[in-house]
Amino acid sequence: MKPIAFARAETVDQALAAVTARPNTVFLAGGTTLVDMLRIGAMEPDNVVDINRLPLTDLEHRPDGGLRIGAMVRMGEVAADPGVVERFPFLSIALWKGASAQIRNMASMGGNLMQRVRCPQFRDVAFACNKRAPGSGCGAHEGLHRGNAVLGTSEHCFAMHPSDMAIPLTALDAVVHVQGPRGTRAIAFDDFFLLPGDTPHLEHPITADELIVGIDVPPLPFAVNSHYLKVRDRESYEFAAASAAVALDLVDGEIRDVRVGLGGVATKPWRARMAEALLVGKPATKENFAAAAATELAAADGHPMNQFKVELAQRTMVRTLEIVTGQIAQRGGRK
Repeated sequence: MKPIAFARAETVDQALAAVTARPNTVFLAGGTTLVDMLRIGAMEPDNVVDINRLPLTDLEHRPDGGLRIGAMVRMGEVAADPGVVERFPFLSIALWKGASAQIRNMASMGGNLMQRVRCPQFRDVAFACNKRAPGSGCGAHEGLHRGNAVLGTSEHCFAMHPSDMAIPLTALDAVVHVQGPRGTRAIAFDDFFLLPGDTPHLEHPITADELIVGIDVPPLPFAVNSHYLKVRDRESYEFAAASAAVALDLVDGEIRDVRVGLGGVATKPWRARMAEALLVGKPATKENFAAAAATELAAADGHPMNQFKVELAQRTMVRTLEIVTGQIAQRGGRK
């Protein structure tokens, strides 16, 4: 590992000044991803700025039913918050299933959104990787790619986005707030994650001198009827082979509104908008769930080792819709 300069910021302005003064600087929050990247050489910054003391630690329940989550709020705090558990259960579940207790209590909400992919070729500097070294090629095509994506892929990269909590957040139409030398701006959650296309090294539309300061979750009353289902090789602390976040508004057996996010199968947190459009106004039946899931996955591009994810994603979506439908039935109808 090469020598790296280190600084600690007490305010957002100090953090931004530090990153502006020295190119090739990265922010250190919980460090649960960054430290790994430094050890294996997948990231080689010249300067690290510790932002753990920044006053971005508020978890605010808004009067309209929405949330404002500071970037430095720890994942474990949000997962255990009674208001989140009651009104956004699929977000709480995704956070619980996203990591071990030690990591949940260390990792920040903003840092989770900025975590890097788990593609073996990205994490092994002996392999070509367009995300790590633009223009070098994609070693995953001929290498180990069982965990890689089948949606949102390109010939240059099909690394899977690893976040669990981002899946319900994309279903909730969350908004990411960033601050930089040019001021603050709000970025719609779906726009915050870029498809690889021809530039897989560009993962977000923010510049190196901008910092996430908060996440807004708009109110969604029917999110009380929600669930996050994560399918993985082992139950304990493993990344998703496929996952689904579903919130359902069901009236007299008919779907009035629905939100669906998919994880483990795409290059970004995947909003299943085609499936949602097909389900609205339809009876909540397994046949309709399956038809919507098949439509969403019709454009999937699998490879020899991960082709199984195409069917697995469909089954996971269908099963999650069934679980939420069953929860509503147990409550005697729409809450």
